[in-house]
Amino acid sequence: MIEDWKNGGFGIYIHWPFCAAKCPYCDFNSHVRNNIDQKQWLKAYLSEIRRVSKNTSSRFLNSVFFGGGTPSLIEPFVISEILNEIQKHWKTEDNFEVTLEANPGSVDVKNFKSYRAAGINRTSMGIQSLNEKDLKALGRTHTVQEALSAFKIAQENFTAVSFDLIYARQNQKIKHWEKELTQALGLGANHMSLYQLTIEQGTAFGDRYNRGLLKGLPNEDIASELYDITSNLCDDRGLKAYEVSNYAQEGFESVHNLIYWRYGDYIGIGPGAHGRLTIDGKKYATETHLSPEDWLTKVESQDSGESCVTELSKKQQADEMVMMGLRLNEGINCKRFQNLSGFSFSENKLTFLKNIQLIEQKEGNIAATFSGRKVLNSVLAELLN
Repeated sequence: MIEDWKNGGFGIYIHWPFCAAKCPYCDFNSHVRNNIDQKQWLKAYLSEIRRVSKNTSSRFLNSVFFGGGTPSLIEPFVISEILNEIQKHWKTEDNFEVTLEANPGSVDVKNFKSYRAAGINRTSMGIQSLNEKDLKALGRTHTVQEALSAFKIAQENFTAVSFDLIYARQNQKIKHWEKELTQALGLGANHMSLYQLTIEQGTAFGDRYNRGLLKGLPNEDIASELYDITSNLCDDRGLKAYEVSNYAQEGFESVHNLIYWRYGDYIGIGPGAHGRLTIDGKKYATETHLSPEDWLTKVESQDSGESCVTELSKKQQADEMVMMGLRLNEGINCKRFQNLSGFSFSENKLTFLKNIQLIEQKEGNIAATFSGRKVLNSVLAELLN
């Protein structure tokens, strides 16, 4: 029997924790600093790569993802050195994907060409809105025109370019979202990540919401209609919903994110990075120090950047595999669930969920239907209870 992680693949996530400004809706581990010694950070990343490679260097690597924060603030020489070091320790698959997250305000022609030369072959652009008023409300520092210009530069430099938008925004009309998404689809992106605005505690938006100051958020019915429109428009343009919030032309699905959703193994490097890693048949959840300064100090003192390593039980692994995998259009494999958990899904529950058209079964897999993806938390609760 193959090791379970091989069903999903193997990737490396590298977290760059710095941004030019903090967006009010963002709950990611991102920080604003006036001075960043990029050579110092490069040395720390290389040290961590060497450390984590010791137990996994025999594997083939599917992807590297530079996330943040705003990784397009990284100097190209840092990206180049990191990727050179990675390829010293792992062999790579033929479809090896290297993604860089980018904000339009930090894009210029020189850097994108240099990123491509360094080994980046995919970029994910955090444009978030094509409406000037909403960009300001979301705390974005770029304009619509800057976003469009940056996207064009990205298309000129990379074959695979993803386009992020947030919808279900304050006071957003259905007809306005339909027009905005139609404009975005007309730009020719081969992948789009389209997220409903969620209010996270611990963010500026969360604080405003708690004080009753975040007005005009859509109700559930409107949010559901916005989701319907999003899926229909993308489908009409040949971008299929392969995950709850992600749409792609065939062959342009995010390799790295599929590793997460298919519950493969991935190493997390950098402040606040999480990982899942199988060693000697045991799967571990890893976390790193959140504070950039704490993480850097730990690594420089010849220690590990990890703050916590926890062995996951088979039940925990099975539950995580289901929670991630049901986000995908392809769903999850029942035999794989049984191998991990030691038991099968309740036939009564499967029948119930099928009868109310929230799941479907196909070729040994369980998948959420379009209606099921709208209430995925309820489907998960029913299956895993």
